[in-house]
Amino acid sequence: MFLTYASPVGNYFKVLLYLNDKQLILTSNEIELYGLLIKQQDKTPLSLYVEEEEVRAFSGGVGGVKSVSNYGPVLKALVRAKSLGFSDVLYLDSVNKKYLEEVSAANIFTLKGNVISTPPTSGTILPGITRKSIIEIARGLGFQVDERSISVHELTEADEVFCTGTAVGVAAVGSVTYRGTRFEFKVGENTVCQALGSTLVGIQTGLIEDKKEWIINIH
Repeated sequence: MFLTYASPVGNYFKVLLYLNDKQLILTSNEIELYGLLIKQQDKTPLSLYVEEEEVRAFSGGVGGVKSVSNYGPVLKALVRAKSLGFSDVLYLDSVNKKYLEEVSAANIFTLKGNVISTPPTSGTILPGITRKSIIEIARGLGFQVDERSISVHELTEADEVFCTGTAVGVAAVGSVTYRGTRFEFKVGENTVCQALGSTLVGIQTGLIEDKKEWIINIH
């Protein structure tokens, strides 16, 4: 017997709430208990920390497949980053410690002008379906999308930065901290990230015509 379960989810990233000077860490399912204020905080852009010591995946390994071995190695760096107030960690390549790889559980994109860039799936990066969908949507909207190596320096000069993933969806990155310096990016309404995310959700929910035949009706 083969079973498939489908369930709606909220924001993948947890929300920090201070109640009577006590910090609470809430999951998406718990957010509803705390009203509209928490729902607004749930949309807060991500703050990423660039990790230079720990490595997510090595060339010749299993970084390009959905394996539990991709998540164990990131826990140490992730816990450290969260203790400092960051949403997640951005990992670099294992050879040069210079080029972007992935966030702990999401692909990374940058926008500069009309060009959207994302690291190539060359064996150490997951070829996520949300990543693929956003690339197709962006090209359909007239953006140039490049799958290539992106240095940290280039990232700091981007107009927008965002993440994609099955659980993450499309999440805006508000800031990236690298070697003690915080770099901020455009977020909110009228951003490319918002347009891409809305288009994807619109297709998924049937509000936007599915011209790519992605949606399958199950009877």
